[in-house]
Amino acid sequence: MPQAIIALGSNLGDRAGFIAGALQSLDAGAPATRVLAVSSVIETAPVGVLKQPKFLNAVAGIETTLKPENLLKKLFEIENAAGRVRTIRNGPRTLDLDLLFYENETRALPELTLPHPRWHERDFVKIPLAQLLEKSPFAQNPAWDFLRQKLGIF
Repeated sequence: MPQAIIALGSNLGDRAGFIAGALQSLDAGAPATRVLAVSSVIETAPVGVLKQPKFLNAVAGIETTLKPENLLKKLFEIENAAGRVRTIRNGPRTLDLDLLFYENETRALPELTLPHPRWHERDFVKIPLAQLLEKSPFAQNPAWDFLRQKLGIF
């Protein structure tokens, strides 16, 4: 089954609860997905709009039978269920789920770019991502060798 990597973030309300709920939805509530590994949760400063609360961030590795576009739709559904309101780009939000990677797939569509175009610019992604790639089963999957090399994990 294909593996994908998702970034999770929250800076409004019960931040840890929103992240935990998203992981539960991905593991039990979303059809055709299963969470395989999760990084630790880190607290980070906002990027873009700086006058907002700090974020909690993590990265999760999943396996899924959903195609990337359908997985993205499922992530939007989970965000909406958590009360996500899209008003200000990079503004405060209850839950933010970004599809970072879907194995070696690439996309350049208006609604989906794979790999995520700015993942390598964001420490709030790179730090938990490095941690995830050291965990089994992601440490054992050669599909992620290119990421381990970019992050200096050998």
